[in-house]
Amino acid sequence: MKEELLLSLLETNARYDTKDLADVLLADEDSVIHTMNELEKKKIICGYHTIINWDKTNAHKVMALIEVEVSPERDFGYDRIAKNIYRFPEVDTMYLMSGKSEFIVIIYGKTMQEIANFVGSKLATTDHVTATSTFFVLKEYKINGVIMDEDEKNEDRLVVTP
Repeated sequence: MKEELLLSLLETNARYDTKDLADVLLADEDSVIHTMNELEKKKIICGYHTIINWDKTNAHKVMALIEVEVSPERDFGYDRIAKNIYRFPEVDTMYLMSGKSEFIVIIYGKTMQEIANFVGSKLATTDHVTATSTFFVLKEYKINGVIMDEDEKNEDRLVVTP
């Protein structure tokens, strides 16, 4: 079975039925289930997520991207510093980056003030953190390949002619 194709299909839509996956992969359903379980054990498949357009709900959710500049630790580089940061429950996503800042941290909160409090009291005071820059997300247009505005989605359709 082509694991890369299976992973690509699941990345596109984690709700595909295993029978449908088996048909596409030209494999039996038990084989697909076994492969998925093995990929989960190996931490190749790390979770199944749903994309939600929070703007269309009554929930208050603020997202911030925070550039974090740090000075690396001798013998450990960035890994221990990253661990100290990503262990905060407020941290949703974290990347080591090239460029001006070493890390990008993505967090969610109910208000901008809640995020500001986290940055000021926890993140900025973490050992080896030398600077932070916080950017609040004002609107999400596209997430993981999914266009969030339905009207815009219809404009992008290709015309099919016989």
